[in-house]
Amino acid sequence: MSKKLHNIKAVQQMLDGEHKFQSKKIIGFKDKQVVDQQTKHRDVGDIWEETATSGTIHVVEQKDGYRVRKTKKTNLINNLRNELKQFPNCRKETCTCAGVHPLDKKMQTIHKMCFDCVIEMEHELKKAGTYDEYEHKKIHDNAMAWLATAEQDVALLKDTYTQASKFVTSTTGEIEHWSAKMTPNEFNETIQKQFDIFKENFLNKLNGRQNENN
Repeated sequence: MSKKLHNIKAVQQMLDGEHKFQSKKIIGFKDKQVVDQQTKHRDVGDIWEETATSGTIHVVEQKDGYRVRKTKKTNLINNLRNELKQFPNCRKETCTCAGVHPLDKKMQTIHKMCFDCVIEMEHELKKAGTYDEYEHKKIHDNAMAWLATAEQDVALLKDTYTQASKFVTSTTGEIEHWSAKMTPNEFNETIQKQFDIFKENFLNKLNGRQNENN
């Protein structure tokens, strides 16, 4: 083919959009990053983010033999749905709470409801005239939960005071031994005995208060 005919053919290809310089794909640095992300070895259970050439961010999870790819927006929505599942006592037909406020977290522990649903529930109890009974029960349950925690603290204190310990005190591995501060009998006759008296008085006052309210 003569040089003239070759040039004519090249011009025609350019007009048709088929010239090699128009159709050749140029792989840039950003494309290389995408390829590296997609071909990198992953362990099952790994979760990472990938940015597509369009700018869309995907959250990818490596499964056994395949990968699950979701947009970051979809992942956020799923996380929100999981949060809402943690409020099983909310009235789903009326609850509009997203469950992200600190008060929602607090009510979740106590009532398995968001804060707004707790307010609505207590308002209905007041209208029905049963709020006082509900409040007394709540006070009693909170007091018993606190007492259970206090009993665990005393048990931990007993282990700390009545058991010998040893510690590594230097970089050379030198070990220092600490003897127990008291015997189990000494603990029972002092700290445990004082706590048992406190517990008895605590329960008497709590039950007495409950009886007065009933």
